[in-house]
Amino acid sequence: QVQLVESGGGLVQAGGSLRLSCAASGSIFSISAMGWYRQAPGKQRELVAAIDSGGRTNYADSVKGRFTISRDNGKKTVYLQMNSLKPEDTAVYYCNLKNYRGDYWGQGTQVTVSS
Repeated sequence: QVQLVESGGGLVQAGGSLRLSCAASGSIFSISAMGWYRQAPGKQRELVAAIDSGGRTNYADSVKGRFTISRDNGKKTVYLQMNSLKPEDTAVYYCNLKNYRGDYWGQGTQVTVSS
């Protein structure tokens, strides 16, 4: 049974920073692709950033240069460093894990950026 637990969300002023963490258990983390998605009210869930088992990353155009995804396989944790936050970054952020066993989601963490 895979469990993903996100933390690090909160309220921040525009221009500020937050770091999200997602701790995984019950899976072969090192061979899993990890991603951060977000969903704002009234909008579809969208990919923010992803990192594969080899450390290759990709980002949504809207966050390139501001957000950085990274992983620590020893801690089974993926991070999302978010800098220069904007009000339009406000959303619930979800951690995702994909491997040959399936596709798993965390419960989400709220990020609110005030102007």
